[in-house]
Amino acid sequence: MDEAGSCASGGGFRPGVDSLDEPPNSRIFLVISKYTPESVLRERFSPFGEIQDIWVVRDKHTKESKGIAFVKFARSSQACRAMEEMHGQCLSPNDTKPIKVFIAQSRSSGSHRDVEDEELTRIFVMIPKSYTEEDLREKFKVYGDIEYCSIIKNKVTGESKGLGYVRYLKPSQAAQAIENCDRSFRAILAEPKNKASESSEQDYYSNMRQETLGHEPRVNMFPFEQQSEFSSFDKNDSRGQEAISKRLSVVSRVPFTEEQLFSIFDIVPGLEYCEVQRDPYSNYGHGVVQYFNVASAIYAKYKLHGFQYPPGNRIGVSFIDDGSNATDLLRKMATQMVAAQLASMVWNNPSQQQFLQFGGSSGSQLPQIQTDVVLPSCKKKAPPDTPVKERLFIVFNPHPLPLDVLEDIFCRFGNLIEVYLVSGKNVGYAKYADRISANDAITTLHGKILNGVRLKVMLADSPREESNKRQRTY
Repeated sequence: MDEAGSCASGGGFRPGVDSLDEPPNSRIFLVISKYTPESVLRERFSPFGEIQDIWVVRDKHTKESKGIAFVKFARSSQACRAMEEMHGQCLSPNDTKPIKVFIAQSRSSGSHRDVEDEELTRIFVMIPKSYTEEDLREKFKVYGDIEYCSIIKNKVTGESKGLGYVRYLKPSQAAQAIENCDRSFRAILAEPKNKASESSEQDYYSNMRQETLGHEPRVNMFPFEQQSEFSSFDKNDSRGQEAISKRLSVVSRVPFTEEQLFSIFDIVPGLEYCEVQRDPYSNYGHGVVQYFNVASAIYAKYKLHGFQYPPGNRIGVSFIDDGSNATDLLRKMATQMVAAQLASMVWNNPSQQQFLQFGGSSGSQLPQIQTDVVLPSCKKKAPPDTPVKERLFIVFNPHPLPLDVLEDIFCRFGNLIEVYLVSGKNVGYAKYADRISANDAITTLHGKILNGVRLKVMLADSPREESNKRQRTY
């Protein structure tokens, strides 16, 4: 049902679009008999809470009811409880056809599908990093029956990120938790995953990516040194200064989806995850973004704060204080910048790889490998003419590692014959003389992050199989 098109057919005063969605999910959509009067709707739905408005959609010519109505409640929990208890009920003894009750879609969403119940049962909360899942359950079980709790953890270290989810069995229970829990939890409805965006928006992001980063892929050293906010940071006196962390808060007057948020912040390499949250007390868009390293987060903060999405709407980006030591973060940031600059130098000019090669005449040491992965000690390579028993395919994100670093990593599993990069692409190969060594490399390195680069390591197709396939593009 095109609700926007029905506005003109209702007649009488209707609230503005903003008030209809304040708070979110406080309006229900009814499929009823064409002969049901508004007085019956008010009588049957008043027990669930304060009704702010009832709208029976009518034909603009005949003024007859179309059998569709909307009821706006003061609170989301009231609307959810009305949906749970009234869906499938008959409004009066004379009615033989049960009514249908759904939570109405936000008018600003541009979608006309029904809101699924499971989209209304999962909430997103900010919690102390010391919380266990049992602590989370204990805090939120007072609002209803919990299906599960989960704490978001760092994929590498296994430490809590100070974020969690609680899924209830009923939407009204989730709404009660959001409305009544301590504000320090910042509880909001979790955004459904895998929402598709419009193609025009993708074009907009693509143009914005080019405008923001330009056509030169080289990573600038200390790109925000001209920013007054950054240059004024004093590690010994942080009074009046903004805390620095890998995690950012994003606020917008216009709501956005998780895919839109990802498209914006993925412009800066190193994006780890993003979450979109619904605020029951406003129609603003809220999100949390986290990067793998603090350098990316600082660059994203100063590059994207005030960016207009959509044009005319400026988004606000700020750091979320996660309790990290600022001095330690700045030290890591400097190290990550140097590593990124070296990787960029090699990537943009392969001839400069000699500067970083093993056994160079300069006698320079290997770049340090930064990772939380436990790597074996270095082992000797197999002779170049050794028969290849297994070949691995490696994908890099956001850019390839320098060849010497790559060789140092993959030779640690023993029996490495050769490792090489495919020119102009974010992929490479490693050849092993032993299948066990190759499998150990996959088990240890697949999905892991080394020097700020995420690796995908998998078995490669045989050269004969690859020759029969259409060439891949990346």
